Order: sequence, then structure tokens, then C-alpha cells
Amino acid sequence: MPSTVVIRNSRKEGGSTVKNAPTFSGGDVYLDMIHADSNVAIANVTFTPCARSYWHTHEKGQVLRVTMGSGWVCDKGGKPQPINIGDLIYAPPGTTHWHGAGKGCAMTHLVIGLGETKWLDAVSDEEYKKIEA
Repeated sequence: MPSTVVIRNSRKEGGSTVKNAPTFSGGDVYLDMIHADSNVAIANVTFTPCARSYWHTHEKGQVLRVTMGSGWVCDKGGKPQPINIGDLIYAPPGTTHWHGAGKGCAMTHLVIGLGETKWLDAVSDEEYKKIEA
């Protein structure tokens, strides 16, 4: 019978958990970078309740997979959409959006960003409150 394989230290070499990176607001965010180069960035990101990313775009798109909890994703000008454990989210190239945890639950997602990420403004409390609408 085959043995279980464990790939040790899958995070980026020399990496450590970063708390409250400058492109998040509303609460504590823990970022564990797995890989980053000019073509792709892969990370596990944990948001405490109400924490969220800034508005941003990805040159070649972004894929998220919620691995714990629940939260929200919202395209600029769109209605926030709930996301839950097991959901897979795709933001097409150039889509301005944000994502983060809901008010009563932490949320972790695996994120794969393709190409350059352009960080924009913080999601205001007023914008975030639209999740209640």
C-alpha cells in the first residue's frame, strides 16, 4: 500500500505569516505567501470578521477557493455576493473587486493571482455595509 506523502514547508522560502498587510482593512488579516513571481502569486489569506482586501485588479485574473468560514466578494458597481467554504471564485482579467470576511465569521481562502496585481483604494465602511442590503 502506498504511503502518504507530505511536502514540507510549502510556503515561500524564508516566508512567515504577515499580519495586517497594507492592502487590507476592517480587521486583522493573516497572509501566508506560498509562491510569488511576476506571473503568479499564491497565498493562504485569513480574514477576521469584517476584514477585507482593498479594491484591486489582476492583469490575468484571480482564483479564490474558500477553505474556512464565509465572507463576501464584490465587483466594482456590483452587489456583494456571499462566499462560503468550498466555493471557487474567478475574477476575470481587469475586474476591479474586493473580498473578505463577513461580520460574524472569519474566512480563509487560497488565492491564486495571475499577472500583476494593481491595488487601489480601501473599501470604505459605507461600501462594506452594502453587504447588508
